[in-house]
Amino acid sequence: MNAHNVISARCAAEYLEMRENVEKGNLIHKIDVFLNSCILKSWKDSIIALQTTKHHLPMSEELKLVGHCIEAIASKASTDPSKVDWSYTYNREKTPDENNGSIDPLRSPRMVPQDWWVDDLCELEVGIYERVIKSIKNKRIISDKVIGEALKAYASRRLHKYGDDARSILDSIVWLLPAQKGSVSCRFLLKLLKLSISLDDSREATKGKLIKRIGHQLEDASVNDLLLLQAPHVVKEILEFTLHGRDTLEETRNEIYEVGKNLAGVLSEVSQGKVAKLIDGYLAGIAEEDPNLQMTTFVGLAEMVSHFPRASHDGLYRAIDMFLMMHPGMSKSERKRICKLIDCKKLSAEACKHAVQNERLPMRVIVQVLFFEQVRANVSSSGCTTPKTIDGASCIGSSRSIETTNTEEEEEEEWDADNKKSSSIGKMKALLMSKRIVSKMLGSSKSGVGHVENSGSDSSDSLVDEAKSSHSRRDTHSVS
Repeated sequence: MNAHNVISARCAAEYLEMRENVEKGNLIHKIDVFLNSCILKSWKDSIIALQTTKHHLPMSEELKLVGHCIEAIASKASTDPSKVDWSYTYNREKTPDENNGSIDPLRSPRMVPQDWWVDDLCELEVGIYERVIKSIKNKRIISDKVIGEALKAYASRRLHKYGDDARSILDSIVWLLPAQKGSVSCRFLLKLLKLSISLDDSREATKGKLIKRIGHQLEDASVNDLLLLQAPHVVKEILEFTLHGRDTLEETRNEIYEVGKNLAGVLSEVSQGKVAKLIDGYLAGIAEEDPNLQMTTFVGLAEMVSHFPRASHDGLYRAIDMFLMMHPGMSKSERKRICKLIDCKKLSAEACKHAVQNERLPMRVIVQVLFFEQVRANVSSSGCTTPKTIDGASCIGSSRSIETTNTEEEEEEEWDADNKKSSSIGKMKALLMSKRIVSKMLGSSKSGVGHVENSGSDSSDSLVDEAKSSHSRRDTHSVS
């Protein structure tokens, strides 16, 4: 008798009623002793015996053979790694020596790794695997980080192909996810979400739980992680939970998990900066990858993090420039609207240099970039801090002030009309930096506009047109 046939023998003995009340020392008693003293004392034999129980359902359940095997496995998995003296399979990671001296936090070169049991359990069918993991979690000995590694290994082994059981495996993995934030990486969660999306009839509850988990730790994601989804509308859902989510209790099949101690939607300033930078990078990536990306989707995502602090708007500028490049047929009003997202004062010198030569930008955007560059240069040369008047003047109009007034609209139309008039190309740079342009912009700020809104002309406009417009405005709009 061995691990492969002991369950069969025990069920057969039960069927034949070979109990102690019939004859002392009968087969049932002998098999139970052998099972408890030999099979369930061995790590691998316990797993083999558990796998054979599926062939004898429901009797193996009624005799509690399944439960005994699960308890034996969970107890051994929860054993202190320093006391593990039995053989196990561990082939997922290289040793620290093979990794050029790098140390796996879950594994020490002189000790049994904390997740030593993970690979062996990958052999179990999903239903049994789920019960084993729950039993391990209930003992509250194994850390959430190790549980997360176990689920990642099982997903890697079982979900490499979209088989018929992919939906049930995905559901089980998602509902087994540990509650602790960071116990599994954002990349792993996003891969699961991508699979959930691809399985059209997968449970909405599964998709929703993944969106909330990702939203809760979005700051830890990377641009490439988000691009895995290839679904901007899903990224928007994730971001909405990050911004407006509330502390919730996620009810699982048999238990309730608290989704972290930090309230979703309550981000520190540092976290807000990370999320804003992430979304900027994502917008640039998705604009390049998806030529059919709608402007409303692009602007909607950008506006969601418009109030987040950014040290620089270079990332947002790159994203907008990429979108303009991939959509050359955009109308003048569309280019005006999308460029209002940028704050010129937060562009680096390198970004400014690129912007003033960028024919895809509306003309007024270029003028304002030059204006703030000149102001910075003057302030730097004088050794003074930036004047309050300049600080109060917004650039291209951030998303906080997307709506324009009638006065601004009239000024935009006047600007565009002036751009069409002729003038001298050679006076372009001097005129753009002239006192008249600076005075006019400062005057607009003081007159109640509150900031210099962006406008522009078609993408075919050039710096030559700007020079012409500036020259033609000399007589009618001079404030000097």
